[in-house]
Amino acid sequence: MSVELSEDDLALIQVLQTSPRIGWADAAKVLNVHATTLAARWERLKASGSAWVTAHLAGNPQQMLLAFVAVDCEMNQREAVTAQITAIPEIVTVEEAASHRDLMLTVITNTLEEFSEKVVARLKGIDGLTKYQTALCTRLHSSGDAWRLNILDKSQLATLRTLGNHGVADGSPAAAPLPTSHLDLLPYLARDGRATAAEIARALGRQPATVQRQLNRVLGSGILLFRCEVAQGLSSYPVTCQWFANVPAGRHEEAAAAIRTISNVRLSASTTGPTNFVIIMWLHSLADVMTAELTLQQKVPGIDLVESVVMLSTVKRVGWLLNRDTTASGAVVHSGGLEMAG
Repeated sequence: MSVELSEDDLALIQVLQTSPRIGWADAAKVLNVHATTLAARWERLKASGSAWVTAHLAGNPQQMLLAFVAVDCEMNQREAVTAQITAIPEIVTVEEAASHRDLMLTVITNTLEEFSEKVVARLKGIDGLTKYQTALCTRLHSSGDAWRLNILDKSQLATLRTLGNHGVADGSPAAAPLPTSHLDLLPYLARDGRATAAEIARALGRQPATVQRQLNRVLGSGILLFRCEVAQGLSSYPVTCQWFANVPAGRHEEAAAAIRTISNVRLSASTTGPTNFVIIMWLHSLADVMTAELTLQQKVPGIDLVESVVMLSTVKRVGWLLNRDTTASGAVVHSGGLEMAG
């Protein structure tokens, strides 16, 4: 990969990881760099596919369905199967696995019925797909929006905390379902999590003031998680490992709290299926897989790590199609189809 990220780039990315919709003037207070310089730096990072801000459905089991699906396919049809799976909007993440599982999918739908109709029915119709196995999330403990690069110093983090969350809710359940007029904004926020009301209004042909009210309600609803993503190959954490584990009944919240103290964790969730807990980490190297397992066993007494799966590549991450070098291709799959991010 020819692109490299400087310490200044990484610091800006961590600011946006913490507060994806922060204004450049506020970001300047944290990094002590002029706002116009930060804006230009961000445009360069976006243009190269090194980093991007997106919004996706939170996957909170209290208000929607989150599922992890393992897929097997005929080896000579794997590429075609992957392409068809990637085109399904509800399948938000697609990864190629170095295990007896060929592909690992993350799926978000509104209901179990929608999961059956929009995902399972389509999987069954894909030629070359031989088997799938589903684990349903019963509690989402942490997800990729909470993962940080750990570049900022204590003073910068303290300044960032004083600036608030810029109107974005924390993913807790919304009080009432949003009307369709508000849901129309979601594809634009998926393509650019920092999109302004004025930009969305121009695209939708609506009045800016109307869209601003709708945007405020969407941001405060808790149905979306905003995240600043970074090309994994540029992050110093090129290895993804997923564990399927069993945690004793009644100990899941305690386990989740302990796992949240591990900085490498990208996701932890309680699930149905042969195992009852899923953990995903980004690691520096394959050698760190064993180190991570020792850490998990020390921090979560009684955890049974049934299976570990290392990912060979990520084809799609929360809606965005990735290049082989892990940078963003600029293409985003949403309910309206495939579209290039502006």
